[in-house]
Amino acid sequence: MSVVTRFAPSPTGMLHLGGARTALFNWLYARHHGGTFRLRLEDTDRKRSTPEAIAAIVNGLTWLGLEWDGEIVRQSERRQRHAEVAHELLAAGGAYRCYCTPEELETMRAEARAAGLAALYDGRWRDRDPAEAPPGIDPVIRFRAPQEGETTISDLVQRDITIDNTALDDMVLLRADGTPTYMLSVVVDDHDMGITHAIRGDDHLTNAFRQTQLFRALGWEPPAYAHIPLIHGSDGAKLSKRHGAVAVGAYAELGILPAAMRNALLRLGWSHGDDEIIDTAQAIAWFDLDAVNRGAARFDMEKLQSLNGHYIRESADSVLLIDLEQRLAARHPAAATDEGRRRIAALLPEAKARAKTLVELADNLAFLFRDPRDAMTPKAHRLLNGLSLETQAHLGALAYMLEELAEWDEAELERFVRAFAEGEGIGLGKIAQPLRAALTGSHASPGIFAVMVALGREETVARLNAVGILASGR
Repeated sequence: MSVVTRFAPSPTGMLHLGGARTALFNWLYARHHGGTFRLRLEDTDRKRSTPEAIAAIVNGLTWLGLEWDGEIVRQSERRQRHAEVAHELLAAGGAYRCYCTPEELETMRAEARAAGLAALYDGRWRDRDPAEAPPGIDPVIRFRAPQEGETTISDLVQRDITIDNTALDDMVLLRADGTPTYMLSVVVDDHDMGITHAIRGDDHLTNAFRQTQLFRALGWEPPAYAHIPLIHGSDGAKLSKRHGAVAVGAYAELGILPAAMRNALLRLGWSHGDDEIIDTAQAIAWFDLDAVNRGAARFDMEKLQSLNGHYIRESADSVLLIDLEQRLAARHPAAATDEGRRRIAALLPEAKARAKTLVELADNLAFLFRDPRDAMTPKAHRLLNGLSLETQAHLGALAYMLEELAEWDEAELERFVRAFAEGEGIGLGKIAQPLRAALTGSHASPGIFAVMVALGREETVARLNAVGILASGR
């Protein structure tokens, strides 16, 4: 049997972490078994399904690198097929028409709640003659669910779970206006698409019992179910915005790499020994459902950022350069020029070792394109404003001499500045710290000689000469 999985979100909102993890697990399971991964939009709720939500789902999966096989299936385009199945079941006696009014249903629910019972439909039209129907009522079509015995789900994560059939009522298959319900649509689509494994959140576990009953009534084999636990925050509470961004699209804006996000999502409820860093190729080779935990997973933003730092360090500079150019050019158009790209590329190997997100990496390199006096850290400002006249003279002399330096590379710059400091009878630190503050506007940066190479001779000299202007304003 060839494995076929599906990710089937309702396009009524953004793609959240829980949905993204569900998509990842389905994608990995299909790829691990050499099978097929399908994308289905369960847009039967026409009022709440929006083009914006569909775009967010498609863009989120694309950013994550979870490519699906075949065309996207839209449930709304298969309504006629769903209705046909309901009518076939009706003709076979597996369903019936229910003429309850909305008022009757509400009274039924209220009485059940008052008695401390589940608000289930009481089956009053299950065996009644349609000739008794009140005038002007368009009926719904309800499933004739088994009333005796039990239904068991052999869940691949939760193990065997059994429910008494009296706990389930006769669910609606077709509404009074003839539109299919979610429960009917899911069963028909899973069958028609040949879905062999339905991997989804455990909030769908109750649905699995109803859907299994409907599959069997239609004479179809239900897929193997795997219900994975929900995701909580690092404090064990239900995941919310206070734990970090909830929508997947926000993580791209925060500077998280897709590979890091996949790794982090993989580790939310799945494990392989003590391995924490698992690249995609290894995940495909290792992933199976027997290692999915039954307890709720905990999402930790700090762990994600730490993991992201690893993937930044492992990423090719050429890949990071594309993203950094876009982020920096939004604030400093010069970053998108040939010279701007040269400056970024010159410092990227060292700068990426210090950053946990692409936003942080871009912020750490922004000094390449701005006057350091316009965004100076308090510590750097105090350092430059506290320069002695002697140190100012040293910087001025150094700037003058750098204009005549024959070679402009890290090794030669370090040799020259060290020799200059020794010649002036001062330690390298006495010149390096104000040099860093003058060139970057900060007390911390990549290696100062790498910074000088990235800025180039002309910009380096100009920034050193500007120190006198700053100091004179004390």
